[in-house]
Amino acid sequence: MTMTHKIIHILPIKHNRLRTQLIFCFCLLLVPSMLQAQQETMYSQYMNSMLNINPAYAGNRVEDNVTALYRKQWVNIEGAPTTGSLSWDHRGDESVVGYGLQIYTDKIGIETSTGVQAFYSYRLPFYKSALTLGLSAGIMNYRAAYFSGTNPETTGGIDPSFKEDLNSMLPTAGIGALFETENWYIGLSAPALLKTKVSDNNYQVTSAANNHYFLTGGYIFDVSPAFKFKPSVMLKAVKGVSMQYDINMNGWINNTIGLGVSYRSNDALVGLFEVQVTPQIMLGYAYDYLTSNLKTYSTGSHELMLRFTFNQPKTYHIQSLRYY
Repeated sequence: MTMTHKIIHILPIKHNRLRTQLIFCFCLLLVPSMLQAQQETMYSQYMNSMLNINPAYAGNRVEDNVTALYRKQWVNIEGAPTTGSLSWDHRGDESVVGYGLQIYTDKIGIETSTGVQAFYSYRLPFYKSALTLGLSAGIMNYRAAYFSGTNPETTGGIDPSFKEDLNSMLPTAGIGALFETENWYIGLSAPALLKTKVSDNNYQVTSAANNHYFLTGGYIFDVSPAFKFKPSVMLKAVKGVSMQYDINMNGWINNTIGLGVSYRSNDALVGLFEVQVTPQIMLGYAYDYLTSNLKTYSTGSHELMLRFTFNQPKTYHIQSLRYY
């Protein structure tokens, strides 16, 4: 897909909104790497829902987890991404098999991707550590409102690409690995293996991103009985785009309140707040303060997280699992 096509997908062309659209178009030309990075769903609170980027996390917490995430990106910019997901995963206390299920939606301009995917993981335990391998597979409904969402001009003829909307079902697949100990972890994954294409009227558009590769890692420092410090990092690589990284510093007070800050390269400075309301319920909020050229046009991004856990075992094999 060319840069021109991608901008058209994001930008619904309405006459009374032309000025806003021109600004958005100009911003995207200034930050093409950010545009490409958005092809794969991005969450600032990824460390609280690692299943989104690594299927090996299915059942990692040795309990039933239901996690909801909602992200409103680049506030005040029309057509900017809006993303949401609801996931569940499970692994029994004495089992080496984990599994999960997720539904998600991702809307950017006139493009909407809605899908469901299943997760499977297999755990190889070692002395005070474990290696887990994971797979994911699913189906995605990809829609692009070329005609109904763009209101193309009829004078001079219409580009055949915009005579009708696009609607197609596409397969998805991912793979990942996680090695963890009591105090640190490292993961490697490719959550979007397939480069699926949709054909319509003798033209093609790439509806799935180039393969994204994630490398994640973190460490738990027991500073005192009342305070734990958890630095972490995520590296993301995709063909044709410079590597992006997130560096996160997060602290937990009395296992109840989490405060943190992240830096996302060439994009944003993120503030994080989490609270363990009850042993079963956690709430989280993230605010992205943009450091890219988009900060002139947007007040930033907002993200909400809700996690509910049940069927918790009396003891964990790895005590620090709740932190990642």
